[in-house]
Amino acid sequence: MALKIKRGDTVVVISGKDKGKRGEVERVIPKKNRVVVNDVNTRTRHARPSQNNQQGLFTFDAPIDISNVMLVDPGSGEPTKVGYRFTDSGEKLRVAKKTGRDIDG
Repeated sequence: MALKIKRGDTVVVISGKDKGKRGEVERVIPKKNRVVVNDVNTRTRHARPSQNNQQGLFTFDAPIDISNVMLVDPGSGEPTKVGYRFTDSGEKLRVAKKTGRDIDG
């Protein structure tokens, strides 16, 4: 199944401990239905210090389920569902359900 959220989209978290946060999608993992959003679901790992990692601690953004995020409508700035429509030339475009505006292009 094709996912309606792509890398580079701005999304808002709708459930979980980071509810209400907005961020840009860094990575999409379609096989697991998960996305990595910038500054959302930040985790800390402990690792033995090495020449590359002097500190021993490093933080990273862990993936969250795609059902916990909603795309932000570029026009209104509000969360919206995503639909599709086809152009006259047969090109498939993503459309914001709330306003009806095109998301791609």
